[in-house]
Amino acid sequence: MKYIFSFLFMAAVATMSAQEIKKESPKWQGKFEQLDQLLPTPNEYRSSSGAPGPKYWQQRADYVINAELNDENQSITGSETITYFNNSPDALKYLWLQLDQNINEKGNNTLKTATNSVRDSVATKTIATNLGLYDFDGGFKIKSIKDASGKALAYTINQTMMRVDLLTPLAAGQKISFSVDWSFNINDRVKGATPNDGRSGMEFFPEDGNYLYIIAQWFPRMCVYDDVVGWQNKQFLGQGEFTLSFGNYEVNLTVPADHIMAGTGMVENLKEVLTAEQYARFEKAKTSYDKPVIICTQAEAIAREKTKSKEKKTWKFKAENVRDFAFATSRKFIWDAQAVKIANATPLAMSYYPKEGNPLWEKESTKAVKNTIVTYSKYSVDYPYPQATSVHAASLGMEYPMICFNHGRPKKDGTYDDRTKWGMIGVIVHEVGHNFFPMIINNDERQTTWMDEGVNTFVQYRTQVETYPDMPQRRGPASEIVPYMKGDASLQRPLMVNSESVVRQNFGNEQYAKCATALNILRETVMGPELFDKAFKEYATRWAFKSPKPADFFRTLEDASAVDLDWFWRGWFYTTDNTNQSIDQVRWFQVKNETANPEKKEKNVKKGDLAAAGDGAKNQDFTNGPEPLTVIPTDARMYGEFQNRVDDKAIIAKLQNKNIYEVTLSNKGGLVMPVIIEWTYKDGSKEIDRIPAEIWRTNETKVVKTFVKEKEVVNIVLDPQKETADISMEDNVFPKVAQPNKFDDLKKKSK
Repeated sequence: MKYIFSFLFMAAVATMSAQEIKKESPKWQGKFEQLDQLLPTPNEYRSSSGAPGPKYWQQRADYVINAELNDENQSITGSETITYFNNSPDALKYLWLQLDQNINEKGNNTLKTATNSVRDSVATKTIATNLGLYDFDGGFKIKSIKDASGKALAYTINQTMMRVDLLTPLAAGQKISFSVDWSFNINDRVKGATPNDGRSGMEFFPEDGNYLYIIAQWFPRMCVYDDVVGWQNKQFLGQGEFTLSFGNYEVNLTVPADHIMAGTGMVENLKEVLTAEQYARFEKAKTSYDKPVIICTQAEAIAREKTKSKEKKTWKFKAENVRDFAFATSRKFIWDAQAVKIANATPLAMSYYPKEGNPLWEKESTKAVKNTIVTYSKYSVDYPYPQATSVHAASLGMEYPMICFNHGRPKKDGTYDDRTKWGMIGVIVHEVGHNFFPMIINNDERQTTWMDEGVNTFVQYRTQVETYPDMPQRRGPASEIVPYMKGDASLQRPLMVNSESVVRQNFGNEQYAKCATALNILRETVMGPELFDKAFKEYATRWAFKSPKPADFFRTLEDASAVDLDWFWRGWFYTTDNTNQSIDQVRWFQVKNETANPEKKEKNVKKGDLAAAGDGAKNQDFTNGPEPLTVIPTDARMYGEFQNRVDDKAIIAKLQNKNIYEVTLSNKGGLVMPVIIEWTYKDGSKEIDRIPAEIWRTNETKVVKTFVKEKEVVNIVLDPQKETADISMEDNVFPKVAQPNKFDDLKKKSK
C-alpha cells in the first residue's frame, strides 16, 4: 500500500495530469500495439524471425523456347517446352499459366474496368487509347498444348490466365514437361491498345523506316504456386506487375540477319551472329574496367538501317536461375559494354541504343549501369548474373532479369538539358536496380507493389546520392513527400493494398516515393545507418532467389536490429496518416534560491497553474522571463519502505542557475514519429535533442516533456532538417509570435 501511495503522490505532482490529458486527447488508437494479429502466423515454411523456415519450398519452371520475330508483319511465332517441378507438398491436378499479352485483346478487362470521362478538345491519341478505338488484333493465339508424349492437354483461357488440365495429378516432388505453341501480333507502343500496355512492343522510326522492338510478357509463363496463397492467378490489369518462379532458360530467337539483339542471359553463339571485328571488341570489353568499349558502332548501325537484310539469323541465349526472359532487337542498335568488379565476379555492364539516343546514351548509360550494380551489391547481395543491360526505348522504364528498357532521348540536333540527362540516369538506376528487387529478392509485384517499387526506389536514392552528388533527388528525401502526404486523403491508399486499388495519379507518389521515404527515415532518423544497413542486408541475403512476403521483411528488419518497429510499419504501411507535430506551449523556469516554505510554494503552484491554463500572451515567447520554481526536500512518505534517502541539497544544487523548459507537444497528423528538437541559445549556439517515437506510447496525441539546459534558449524548432515529412512547419516553432525586426520598424515609421 505504501508503494501505491508513493506512486500516486508522485503522479499528483506530474506536469500534466491524466485528467488533463484525457480532456485534450481523442480515443486511443493502439499505434504502438504489436502487429502479431495482422501478420500471418509463423510456421515451418516462414519463421517468426522473418527467415525462410526449415521446410521452405518454392516451385521451379525451366523453359526451352524457339521463336521467330517477323519484321514484315510485326509478329512473333513460338514454341516452348516447359518443365515444371512440383516442390510443394501438394498434388496438383492442373497448372495455371499467365497470358499477359491478352491485355491487348479486344474486350479485355482492363478496358472494361477503366474509368474515364468526356472532356472537350481531347487529343485523338488519348481518346483512342481510353476507348479502345485502335483496330489491333492483339493477344496470344494458342495453337496447341501437349504433354511429353504428344498427347493433347485440355486447357481453358480466362482473360490473362490459362488453366492446363493434367492427365494425372502431378505428385509432390515430381516434375512434368509439356509444350505450348503460340503466336501474337506485336503492339505499336505509340498507339497503346490499352492504357497500361506500354511495357512491351515496337517503335517505328519513319525517317529510316525501321523498327525497334522491346519484347516482354511474350510467351505463356507459369503462375506462382506458393505456401501462402496457392496459385497466384490474379488477372493482369496493367498496373500490378508480375510474380514468377525461378528457372533456367534456353531461348533461340530468329530475327533479320542485320539485327543486333539484347536479352536476358548470355548469347552462346556470338561468333556466328557478329562480325569478327565486333566479336573482338566484345572480348576486349570483358577486361575494360575504366570505360565502355563500342562493340557495334553508330556508323555500322546507320549502314544497317539502309540495307535492311531479308536474311535471318538465330541468336541463342542461355540464362540460369532467373524468373523471366525479355529481349530487344533492331538493326538500329549501337552496343557498348564494360567489365565491372563485383567481389570475385566481373559482370558486364552493357547498353543498346539507336543513334537517336546519342550522344547522351554513349556518355552516360553504361556508367549508370555500373554504378547501380556496384552500389546495390553493397546494400543487398553481390550481383550474381554475368551481365546487366540498359536498352533505350522511348518514354518507358521497365525491368526484367539482366535487361531493362529506359527512356531519355536528346533533341534531334543531339542537345539535351539537365532534366533529360538526370531523368535518363534516374530511370536507368531504377530499372537496373530492379535486378535485385524483385528479380533476385523475388516478391509478388502484383499483390505488394511497394516490396519491389518502393524498396528499389529507396536503394536507387542511396545509389544516386553516393554516385551522383549533383543530381536533384525526387524520391527519398522526407521533404519531397510532403505535398503528397498533405494532399487529398480520399485519393490516398495504405501501402499494404493491392496494386490495382491504388489511384493511378498517386501510384508513383505512393508505392514508389512513400515507401522509399519511409525506409530513408527509418535508416537516417529512427535506426541509424549502421544498424539499418546490417538489417537490410540480412533481409536481402536471407531472401535472395526466394520469395519474401511483407511479414518476412518486417520481421527480418526487427530480428536483425533488436528494434521494435511495429509502430513504424503500422503507421507508414497500414494507414494514410501523416506527420504533423506542433509545439503548443513552452514554459521557462528557474529554481529559486531560498529555503523551502509552504506559503511560497503554494503561491508558486498557483502561478504555474495560471500559466498552464493558457495565459496566451505570457506563453507565446520568452520576453516575460522565467517563472520561479521552488524545489523542496523530499517528503518522507515518498520513500515508502526504503530506509535510505537521496541527497536533497545536492539535487537542488544541480538545478541552480539552470534553465528548465517544459514543452507541450501535439501529434496532429496521426503518424507517430520521433521528436527532433533544435534549441538555439542566446549566445547563438545550437543543440539538437532526438527523442524516440516511443515518447507517444501512452498518449498518441499530446505529450509534455521537461528539459534542463545550461544556457538560455531564444528559439525552439521541431524537425529543423525536415527529416520526418512533417506537413506543417509553421507550428513547429517557438516563440509563436515573431519579434519585429528593424525593417518592420522602418516600414511602420514610413507609414
